[in-house]
Amino acid sequence: MGMSVSEYSEENNILRHDLGFSYRLLRPADATGECLFVLHGSGVDETALAPLARQIAPGAVLVAARGRIRQEDGFRWFERITPTLFDQPSIRLETAAFAEFATEVTKRHALDLQRATFLGYSNGANLVSTLMLLHPGLVRQAALLRAMPVLDEAPSTDLAGTRALIIAGAADQTYGPFAPALVTLLSDRGAEVDARIVASGHEFGDADAAIGRRWLAGDNPVA
Repeated sequence: MGMSVSEYSEENNILRHDLGFSYRLLRPADATGECLFVLHGSGVDETALAPLARQIAPGAVLVAARGRIRQEDGFRWFERITPTLFDQPSIRLETAAFAEFATEVTKRHALDLQRATFLGYSNGANLVSTLMLLHPGLVRQAALLRAMPVLDEAPSTDLAGTRALIIAGAADQTYGPFAPALVTLLSDRGAEVDARIVASGHEFGDADAAIGRRWLAGDNPVA
């Protein structure tokens, strides 16, 4: 497994509140110049996805952000009405705020937004997909785990030049049925989509890490 947040230096392990979203900047000693935005699922915080992100991109600087909407003991990225129906004004408000945050945080910490990859899981993956659709040009590479379309009206954004990895869980009964619609949505707008299915439910694991690592390196992942 990759490093946990607690294994980073004290400086790296600070939860920062200087921008629109709370976040941790995790910079490995052998940083390659890559940048990975890490967007967690609902009900947890920014530390939950960091070990998987490190498995996928060991040399990348991680920007592990925290959603601003409270859910139980954790956080999420926008309000939901049901598990698969979401508050549209909340989606657009939080997506716009995150787009501004992504631009500001890369400037503040001398990161290259053009070389950034956005890794999202579940609710975090859904926010990444809305970033792609509502703020074209911001996201050039996205790895979306257990994602689904969430916009009632998706704009006809030109996603040519954008790479997206979509990994669904074969036994994910909540989000899995919606994965093909997301593949179609992004593909129809010109994105280069690599769609994969792993033998799991809604949870993520080593299979996602292996596929994500090879995809990020430009190799053809093994399903």
